[in-house]
Amino acid sequence: MEMESLNSENACNILNEIMEYELAGVVRYTHSSFMVSGPYRIPIVTFLKEQAAESLLHAQQAGELIAGLDGHPSQKIAKIEETNRHSIKDILEEGLQHELHALSLYKKLLASVGNTSVYLEEYARGMISEEEQHSLELKAMLKDFG
Repeated sequence: MEMESLNSENACNILNEIMEYELAGVVRYTHSSFMVSGPYRIPIVTFLKEQAAESLLHAQQAGELIAGLDGHPSQKIAKIEETNRHSIKDILEEGLQHELHALSLYKKLLASVGNTSVYLEEYARGMISEEEQHSLELKAMLKDFG
């Protein structure tokens, strides 16, 4: 099976979209961590801060790929909607929606680079796996809220 040639410009555009969204995740999860109250505050704040740190790592990974593809990493972050709903259930549901959208961006990248770059395909697959894992964690955390 012969590999097609990679459309670097398109890959960089999607990677910039990913980077901007992951940077928005840093802000979203950090903000959410400040808003948690109640008896489960400590473990949930810890979880949200871990998510923020991981979003930053994901943004950095996307930025490094853009640089490696001779693209120009964006200085923007994706729009973050402030719902002003800060119950633990709302925060976790917003986190789940965030993770599902991130998942869709990595799937978009995979579709774009498929059969053109084994490295980018494997990167996209690995990120899809991580985002699916986060979605499952959040769904499990939301179960008690029925």
